[in-house]
Amino acid sequence: MNPYLRSLRPVQMRLVAAIARHGQLSLAADMCSMSLPAASRMLASMEAHLGVSLFERTAKGMRLTPAGQLLSRHARKLVHDVDQMAQELTAHLEGLGGSVRVGAVTGGALSAVIPAILELKHNAPLVEVSLEVSSSTHLMEELERGTYDFALCRPGAETVTQDFEIARAGNENVQLMVNRIHPLANVDRVSLEQLADYPWTMQDRGAPLRHAVESAFHDAGVHLPSNLIKTSSVVTIMALLRDSDVVAVVTREVAELLLSPPFSADLTLLPMDQVIDIEPYYLLRPRDQIMSAAAERLIRLIHQRLAV
Repeated sequence: MNPYLRSLRPVQMRLVAAIARHGQLSLAADMCSMSLPAASRMLASMEAHLGVSLFERTAKGMRLTPAGQLLSRHARKLVHDVDQMAQELTAHLEGLGGSVRVGAVTGGALSAVIPAILELKHNAPLVEVSLEVSSSTHLMEELERGTYDFALCRPGAETVTQDFEIARAGNENVQLMVNRIHPLANVDRVSLEQLADYPWTMQDRGAPLRHAVESAFHDAGVHLPSNLIKTSSVVTIMALLRDSDVVAVVTREVAELLLSPPFSADLTLLPMDQVIDIEPYYLLRPRDQIMSAAAERLIRLIHQRLAV
């Protein structure tokens, strides 16, 4: 094999592809942003090193030889790949391409992450975004494994905080949702004591949402509901609310999503005689991880949403 073949440069491949396309050396030189003499010397040097003519010079222009046809076919592919690489890398560096992986608790996802993703995709549709909405426990496990670029969640007591940059992101509070024909749906003020004997649905033990409700019952001196269905699925919660007098524990953001258009679910929030707050969640990003421009851009958009 001629070793020169392995040392051919992209600009040489671009010139061969341009001559094959236009059939004129002058046009090809313009396409490659070089002078006609420079293009002529480059082509002559290639043919001399290869020991074969790539183009037949005719009065009507330049016509590919068999060797030129083979080389130009590969040259077109190489030029396309180089141009594609340049486009994608430029987009990546400018935050207009690449990928972002995010994890978030429900409140953070609905209030900040999803609106920020939509804004990012509007301006940079080539960015590939992956969003997982889950519990803080699961999100922290995946963040520590490197699954996400960053996450909005609640770090556990065992989290090695020096491994992350941590910024307070937002608060959530508990809302109690029922269907519109629930016996207490039209009561002016509802207490936990009035609700204790109804069926309830909430997250599993240890979840911040459930912990907040359990603490509220404890502080009120009321026994915890014994008729309980454990789920964090919004679809399951909606089905339970449709078919029973269940009291559903949801965040304000979930309630707003279900009660607002276009969903406008036939549900209502109980006017509680006390506010039940959940511990705040935070934006965590690994200190030792290089963030892509797209991820940095999404974080800025999320911070803007959180600041409103």
